[in-house]
Amino acid sequence: MRRRNMRSSWILIFFAWTALGTGCATSGMKAEKELNTRKANSHVEIGGDHLANGRSALALREFLAAEKLDPENATVHYGLGDAYLSRGKRKLAEKHIRRALELFPEYHDARLFLSALLLMQERYAEAAAECDILIDDPTFQAPWRALTNRGWALYKLGREDEARDTFLLAREYLREYWPATLALAIVEGETGKRLEAIRLYREIIAQEPGATVESEVNYRLAEIYVALGKRREAMGHLTTSVARAPDSPWAKKSKEYLKILN
Repeated sequence: MRRRNMRSSWILIFFAWTALGTGCATSGMKAEKELNTRKANSHVEIGGDHLANGRSALALREFLAAEKLDPENATVHYGLGDAYLSRGKRKLAEKHIRRALELFPEYHDARLFLSALLLMQERYAEAAAECDILIDDPTFQAPWRALTNRGWALYKLGREDEARDTFLLAREYLREYWPATLALAIVEGETGKRLEAIRLYREIIAQEPGATVESEVNYRLAEIYVALGKRREAMGHLTTSVARAPDSPWAKKSKEYLKILN
């Protein structure tokens, strides 16, 4: 009887040590994972700063370092998508944005990014579908952004009336969201509703959205005034376009247009 008890005691001790060892290993692995996540987040923060300041190559290095530390971090893949797009590598950008959504399907910014990326690639039906997911999600806090992307996709698909209604709904959510107003103005101008387009463009300028946007708006106003036979007004807007953002692509286009009109 005593031997049986001793044997039982040794068995109990063995299992206790095994459990303790497993617990230590699990705890150590968890601590290492948490440390890697913190390190990855630091790389993401630095990468984001590089990206915001136009240093896409440095940003990419930071995001790749973060991926090695924490490969299942959706934010890391979003950063990689953003960096690759800045480098002009759309396929890699899409790969990482879709991976971010696999890891976190409710990642609204990633889905909105994907819709914009699909628009760039003229994959309009796919872009509209991604926007619909966001629009139908009551937890998405900026539906006007998805509506604007959806409206542009519909317009490019030849669904002009639906596009116009979608832009108007975006403006109903947030009247000051100038991208929706700009998209609507372009549609109105291209479909012959020039006076309405002028009104919308002037509304954008009054909001003071920034030099580059104002340069584009003035260029587009000039195009409309040329179509209306008002050369003088057109030249005034082209001159303003150049003055607002001298180094922008719109300023370059405005200079070329001025040479034609002179």
